[in-house]
Amino acid sequence: MLGPLLRLLSGCGGVWPTSPAPGSASSSGEDSEGRDGLLWWRDLARCHAGEVSVAVAQANQVLEDQCRLESAPPLGTVLGIFDGHGGPDAARFACDNLFPNLREASSGPHGVTAEAIREAFLATEEGFLALVSNLWETQPDIATAGTCCLVGVVHNRTLFVANLGDSRAVLGKKVGRTGQIAAEQLCSEHNANQEAVRQELVAQHPDDPQIVALKHGVWRVRGLIQVSRSIGDVYLKHAKYNNERIKPKFRLSESFTKPILSADPSIISRTLQPSDSFIIFASDGLWEHLSNQDAVEIVHSHQRAGSARRLIKAALQEAARKREMRYSDLTKIDKKVRRHFHDDITVIVLFINYDLLVKGAAQGQPLSIRCALDY
Repeated sequence: MLGPLLRLLSGCGGVWPTSPAPGSASSSGEDSEGRDGLLWWRDLARCHAGEVSVAVAQANQVLEDQCRLESAPPLGTVLGIFDGHGGPDAARFACDNLFPNLREASSGPHGVTAEAIREAFLATEEGFLALVSNLWETQPDIATAGTCCLVGVVHNRTLFVANLGDSRAVLGKKVGRTGQIAAEQLCSEHNANQEAVRQELVAQHPDDPQIVALKHGVWRVRGLIQVSRSIGDVYLKHAKYNNERIKPKFRLSESFTKPILSADPSIISRTLQPSDSFIIFASDGLWEHLSNQDAVEIVHSHQRAGSARRLIKAALQEAARKREMRYSDLTKIDKKVRRHFHDDITVIVLFINYDLLVKGAAQGQPLSIRCALDY
């Protein structure tokens, strides 16, 4: 599959042929920001860990993906992808609040640690629960909104990856001096389609024979949702929010005494090495259409600028192929209808400057990026 994708991308320069947005820093593609229909991008920008490329493609009527990147001392480079479901409310809340919560949790003498990241996730969960409680009488549907959360932190030479749900971080790693690149998945996914997740759920809920159910060929938690961990989805965590006030499709026939879903993230940490070239952070909309290896080879085989939207283009090309249609026809389909062909897709590619991290030198000015697509 990769060969045709690379030929397609190379033939079109690897990115959508469009002019930079007004006010872009460069017309050459470096550090340019732009928008073309349902696609927004920031092609390449310098950050304290190296360089970063960001892109978002909308499919839903209301964009449910959110993303954010902040790069400045003392935390270093922090990025997040928030893939919402049941509406955009939880993703927007997490995007607004998780980073400030992380700054607060890391303000002590130990700085950025796995425990500080976990504390930030749980504080964000508690904040959203408080919001649901305040709006329950007037906006009960907010109880059925949730979001996956994928957060990466590069602090000095340490990489942390924290995950709730089924977004994914994949490392592109140099293979000796061969010029080749290898993919290494950095985070576990919390999706009931995985046997290990189903076993975990059964072990956590031994008295619930319906904790996972196969519906229309897809495993779901309580027959309702694929992910087993999230921010939000309060209707599956607190029984008092699962009643006649929410839509019938979300209601459970039997009550529950302990949360069905969890907001406790999986967190890994590792010391970055000279062979660690870049990391692709993306919502599951990308990984539905590209394998880990295909994705890292696309990044490795082209210039850095435009890497994120190049990956989105490759995913959309594959989505079109699966439906036996032309890529150009797919890009003409408007939001909402587009969701029948692919999900919202968010991609952040972080290129690691190992020498810079070893020196402990901050590069350039503080950087702040958020997706500029309209809600």
